[in-house]
Amino acid sequence: MLDRLVQQAVAQVLTLLWDHTFSEFSYGFRPGRSAQMAIEQARQYVEAGYTYVVDIDLSKFFDRVNHDRLMARLATRIQDKRVLKLIRAYLNSGVLVGEVIEQAKEGTPQGGPLSPLLANIVLDELDKELEKRGLRFVRYADDVAIYVRTAKAAERVKSSISRFITGKLKLVINEEKSAVRRPWDSKYLGFRITRYMGKTRIGIHDKSLKRLCKRIREITARERGKSLEVIVSELNALLRGWAEYFRVGLGKTLAATLDHWIRRRLRAYV
Repeated sequence: MLDRLVQQAVAQVLTLLWDHTFSEFSYGFRPGRSAQMAIEQARQYVEAGYTYVVDIDLSKFFDRVNHDRLMARLATRIQDKRVLKLIRAYLNSGVLVGEVIEQAKEGTPQGGPLSPLLANIVLDELDKELEKRGLRFVRYADDVAIYVRTAKAAERVKSSISRFITGKLKLVINEEKSAVRRPWDSKYLGFRITRYMGKTRIGIHDKSLKRLCKRIREITARERGKSLEVIVSELNALLRGWAEYFRVGLGKTLAATLDHWIRRRLRAYV
């Protein structure tokens, strides 16, 4: 495995070479872009009348990136063979299975600064194909959502794009999670888009709220035996990060409801 500092240096070089050519609608792990920007773009599509969404779920994407295709793509812009060898070594670093290291034949190692950028380089081919077809889409890493006007068009797009992903990119689609949905039934990056009284809004998906509430219950469980100061500190750390991420969908009513419930949990703990 490459040293983290080496990964960062390689990632900086690749960012200079590739980022300015990436799609306007690619938001994940890029300078000056965020999940909040992605969901706002999706909201604008829905507001414009694109009220069917094709959710594409790539099955174990980071485990299935084709090394030869990725290296061939990198070689189109990287002239230094030493850099290419470093990246190939990173891809082939393998995983520990029991007491034996098995060499990876596909996929990218996760957890370092280089892997998300390599993923963007792989999936830039998908972005360019969607743009060529004139489709409205947003992509955050391997989370892809395509917005169209009718159910019939959505099914057609799902079928044709699935063939492109499996045939050209050599990736696997999770058919159970990939589907045509309405935006208000779709979960994208933890959010959902709603329409009420002619207005299109960003909301927090029910599953995201349930996960938060489950974690709050765990922190404030009476049998933990921690001091109130420790409990409050843990809650503050959780809620600050959660509220920052979901700020675009966190309305005053929901915030007040959560605040009231958390205070009740704390009183019960005391």
